[in-house]
Amino acid sequence: MREPINVIRLQGYSILEQLRLEEALLRADDQNWCILNDGTNPAIVMGISGKAEELVNGELMEQAPLPLIRRFSGGGTVTVDGDTLFVSLICNKSAVPIDKCYPDKIMRWTENIYGPLFPEAPFNLRENDYALGAHKFGGNAQYLCKERWLHHSTLLWDYNPQQMRYLQLPKKRPEYRGNRGHGDFLCCLHHVFKNRDAFLDGIVEQLTKRFVIQEVILDDA
Repeated sequence: MREPINVIRLQGYSILEQLRLEEALLRADDQNWCILNDGTNPAIVMGISGKAEELVNGELMEQAPLPLIRRFSGGGTVTVDGDTLFVSLICNKSAVPIDKCYPDKIMRWTENIYGPLFPEAPFNLRENDYALGAHKFGGNAQYLCKERWLHHSTLLWDYNPQQMRYLQLPKKRPEYRGNRGHGDFLCCLHHVFKNRDAFLDGIVEQLTKRFVIQEVILDDA
């Protein structure tokens, strides 16, 4: 029997406020949620164990500061702006057909949601990234509780090469990346989809095969 999931669609919502909302829904609620956010103000977001001095270009931050936000989950460091799409899933373990909710199993489950959206493009899961061939368009981070888990994704509709300069090449990086800089490593969704709504609509369509969709507004959360 499919469980219900609350779907919220946001436009340009603050990524800091989104992370606060996600943590509250994860820890203080017992429903399933999907948060779709189209764009945000420019910022840099680090995982909970990230070290700014190793991951962020300090000289550039002094010249032209950006908000530096530490999220409550793991994962790498990303720069976000109005061309970034965010998809977050907050689910009860009972709501998904995964025998044991380990991070890699959750990643594989989400792969089956995204895969059908790319019938003519070489979509694949590369370690913890969503990629087209050898080029990354989406990064992921997770947080697992006793009976619930959160999986949030940062997806590139497009990106500003100048803003990517804020990010240092991390010491720990996916094997498939090697030493490639952002220009050789990243790709964008706008090369595959006509518009952002078509992509986000596709995600909701895939969720309807796994949950009972309940469209809600931010005030409901």
